Amino acid sequence: MTDRDALFAGLRRWPDVEDAALQAHDASDALILDEAAGGTAQGRMPADVVVIGDRHGALTLGALHDGAEHVRVHQDSIVGERALDANAAAAGMTGFAHHPLDASLVEGARLVLLQLPRSLDELDEIAELVATHADERVVLVAGGRVKHMSMSMNALLERSFRSVHASLGWRKSRVLRAQAPRRPGISWPRTRRHDVAGEPLIVAAHGGAFAGTSIDIGAQTLLAHLPEILDRPLAADAPQVVDLACGTGVLGVALALALPDIRVLATDASAAAAASARATAAANAVEDRVVVRQADGLEDVPDASVPLILLNPPFHIGAAVHTGIAERLIADAGRALAHGGELWCVWNGHLGYRPLLDRIGETRQVSRNAKFVVTATRRR
Repeated sequence: MTDRDALFAGLRRWPDVEDAALQAHDASDALILDEAAGGTAQGRMPADVVVIGDRHGALTLGALHDGAEHVRVHQDSIVGERALDANAAAAGMTGFAHHPLDASLVEGARLVLLQLPRSLDELDEIAELVATHADERVVLVAGGRVKHMSMSMNALLERSFRSVHASLGWRKSRVLRAQAPRRPGISWPRTRRHDVAGEPLIVAAHGGAFAGTSIDIGAQTLLAHLPEILDRPLAADAPQVVDLACGTGVLGVALALALPDIRVLATDASAAAAASARATAAANAVEDRVVVRQADGLEDVPDASVPLILLNPPFHIGAAVHTGIAERLIADAGRALAHGGELWCVWNGHLGYRPLLDRIGETRQVSRNAKFVVTATRRR
């Protein structure tokens, strides 16, 4: 076992969901590092490296182990950031700094390491950013598991770079190397107009936001019950309601448009989601009443303080179907929900969240179709 193998073996996902079926790293992390270092004259990392899409620290700490001295890193998930910090502390490693996905992340960069996202839109936004703001000699080394890669990724990278080449496969992983940036400029976030309950609603989305500028089917299902959700004196009860795991902010903005006297707190662990929700609020002129926070669930929200929570929880962790995140979100909603308050939740019927909701209070099934269940849970 090499020193880097030992480093990887010690990585944990905590405080992210931990499960025997979920790993903190995979072979693509090692391949990205090897391909990046192999492309330098000394076979080691240069002093300055940019890392994008690191999940729990493998790329960032691996780059530092392999010779980098300063790493600028962007992780979409705030929980992933905290996992990197925890893994670095456990390994006694420093030398990295967290950055948003903006020009400050890649300005002047010569080497960018990317864990390929599954979303082509997310890859497009990252490629545009690197090709627009990094050094003209930049090399983007982007890797992932072969089963999640497609030729569409090569074609998309070629829109921002003149040269794109694929490595040989290794342990079911592969790397794409992109060079010679075209300086395309930035086209994100993007917007799209929808009609919700007969009223216009503009959705804005960055590349990494789930469903993009569309309204996902789960949110559509919950929005169909908006008149029932609003059938209570919220403005008189308390001024703030919550859009938990808000994504692009559709649910929270729809509430704010329908009830001009309320304030909405929209939270999501994803930086792309939080940025998209802010842009959606601004596009609908409710940014003064929709506060968006990138957060792990409802951290910093007091117990028993919120009269209404809307939740359309994710049922994936990366590429794996897993209920761990939803279970945490439902439990956190139960903690923050005021006595007599309601949690309105939409979920895939086969996942069986009803026992979790029943722990919070009295749950009634509002509707059910072939795919989704909508429930309303009143806290005791």
